[in-house]
Amino acid sequence: MDHQYYMGLALELARQAAAEGDVPVGCVIVKDGQVIGRGRNRREERGDATAHAELEAIRDACARTGSWRLHGCTLYVTLEPCPMCAGGIINARIDAIRYGARDEKAGCCASVLNLFEERFNHRPRIYQGPLEQECEAVLQDFFESLRGKPDWAPPSKPPKKI
Repeated sequence: MDHQYYMGLALELARQAAAEGDVPVGCVIVKDGQVIGRGRNRREERGDATAHAELEAIRDACARTGSWRLHGCTLYVTLEPCPMCAGGIINARIDAIRYGARDEKAGCCASVLNLFEERFNHRPRIYQGPLEQECEAVLQDFFESLRGKPDWAPPSKPPKKI
């Protein structure tokens, strides 16, 4: 799989979210080399706390496949999933996650906790990268332009190996 290509697609979706005034998070779900789900953050646009990029992409992939089980899929997302999205990933049975920027405030792949290490019935493989710096830059640029100062900052310590 061309991980940079798929994360690049997620970054395009993140930039679309930023252009619409939403926190720039984008996500694609890939199976057998084909993008089967796309999503971007739309919380502000829809006034919906659950309108996260991962959940949009999961809904799209389920609709396209006709199944809630997304076995054999890899999810690419520009920001480490939050607890809600991690739950969606577990319930959809996604095989692997690749995330860009760490989220020290709500990340559930390692930053705050690793929800995927808990005793749930499904445990996806987790990878950070590729394009971590590009994913961090999109977030930093968004918050700097929004408030004139960064509200989000990359981690001060190197990420843990997963």
